[in-house]
Amino acid sequence: MSIVEDAKKGIITEEMKVVAAQEGVTEDFIRRGIASGQIVIPVSPYRKVKLCGIGSGLRTKVNCSVGTSTDIVDVDMEVEKVKAGERAGADTIMELSTGGDFVEIRKRCIEATTLSVGSVPLYQAFIEAARKDGAVIHMREDDLFRITEEQAKLGTNFMAIHTGINRITLERLQRQGRHGGLCSRGGAFLTAWMLHNDKENPLYAEFDYLCEILKEHEVTLSTGNGMRAGAVHDATDRAQIQELIINAELGDRAHDMGIQVIVEGPGHVPIDEIETNVRLMKRLSGNKPFYMLGPIVTDVAPGYDDRVSAIGAAMSSMYGADFICYVTPAEHLALPNPEEVYEGVISSRIAAHVGDMIKLNRREQDLAMGHARRDLDWEAQFNLAINPSRARQIRTERASADTEACTMCGDYCALKIANKVIKKLD
Repeated sequence: MSIVEDAKKGIITEEMKVVAAQEGVTEDFIRRGIASGQIVIPVSPYRKVKLCGIGSGLRTKVNCSVGTSTDIVDVDMEVEKVKAGERAGADTIMELSTGGDFVEIRKRCIEATTLSVGSVPLYQAFIEAARKDGAVIHMREDDLFRITEEQAKLGTNFMAIHTGINRITLERLQRQGRHGGLCSRGGAFLTAWMLHNDKENPLYAEFDYLCEILKEHEVTLSTGNGMRAGAVHDATDRAQIQELIINAELGDRAHDMGIQVIVEGPGHVPIDEIETNVRLMKRLSGNKPFYMLGPIVTDVAPGYDDRVSAIGAAMSSMYGADFICYVTPAEHLALPNPEEVYEGVISSRIAAHVGDMIKLNRREQDLAMGHARRDLDWEAQFNLAINPSRARQIRTERASADTEACTMCGDYCALKIANKVIKKLD
C-alpha cells in the first residue's frame, strides 16, 4: 500500500509524523494533504532519506541539481556538488547527468547524501540510443520504462517525467513558434523523436503502465515541463499552457492510482506574469505541489542568474509555489562547480524564506534578528542567519576594535549610541 493509499484510509504513517514535527503542523494536517494530493513526502523502499514535506501550508523547499555533461565528466566533482548542496541547506538533490557512466554516477551521488534524490529517466534512454544507434531519434520505447524502473531501484525517489508533451502540444508549439527556441533537454529529445517517428509520446500513450512502475517502487511523479520558455518573451504561451493542462489531467489520474504527484512549472517568466502562472497551475491541478525553476525574470544577466532566479523564486513562493529548483551563477554559461552550487542553493533558500514570510506569515526569525541587531548580540545574529558561517567569517575578517560595533560604522554605531541614550533615560 502506498503512502497516498494510507492517507486516504486515515492512517498516519511515521513519515507523516516526522514531517508534521518539522513543519509545526498537526499530523492529520499532513495526512489530509497527502490524501487530497496537496502535499507529498518523497520516500523510497530502497534507502532511508531525510524526509521532506512539499506542498500547501508547508515551508517552500529548495532543490539542488547536479550532474555531468558531455564535455565535463568528473564523478568526484559531482559528489562534491551533492555535498555542497546539502551543506548549503538544500532539501532535495536532482542527479541529471548526460555524460559518462550513468549508473555509476547516480550510485555515487545517492551514496553521498541523506536527501531525497530525483532524476529524469528519459535523459539516459535517449542518450544511450544516441551512443548505440547514432541519434536520439532511434530511442526504443521499452527503454524508457526499463530505465525508469532501474533508476527507481537505485533509490531515486522522485522523477521528472515529460508526460504532457503530446501531438496537440507540439501542434501548439509549431503554430505559435518561439523567440527563444526549446530549452528543455527532455522536451527537445521527445519533440525530435515524435516528429521523426510520427508517433505519440510513449510516456503519454502508456501513462498507466508508467504509473504501475512508479507505484511499485513508491516513486513521486514530477510532471516534467518540457515546453517551458527559454526566454521571457515566450512565457505563458500556448505550448506551455497546453502541456500544463495535460499534466494536470494526468496528475489526477496518477493520484487516483495511489501515486504522489508534483507539477512542474516554467523557467523564464517576467515579473508581471509570475502570479498568473502560479495561480493558473494551482487552479488547474487541484492545488498539487508546484515546482518552479526560479523563475528567471530577465535574460540579460548571465553570470548572475542565481540572483535573477532568486527574485522570481521569492515572488513565486509568495504566490503559492511549493518547491523551487535552484539556479547557479553559471546557468546559461557552463557546468557549475561546487562553489557555484553552494551559492545557488543559498540564493534560492533566501528567496524561499522571503516568500514564506508572506505566504505562511512566518516572520519570527526576522523578528528575532531585529532584536539581536538592536542588542548588538553578534552570536545570536550568526545563529539566526541563513548562512551563519558566511556572516561569522565576514565579521571576523574585518573586526572592529570595538567588540560591540562593526567596521561599517565604527565609533558612530547608531545602535550603540541609541542604546546608551535609552539606558540613561530608563
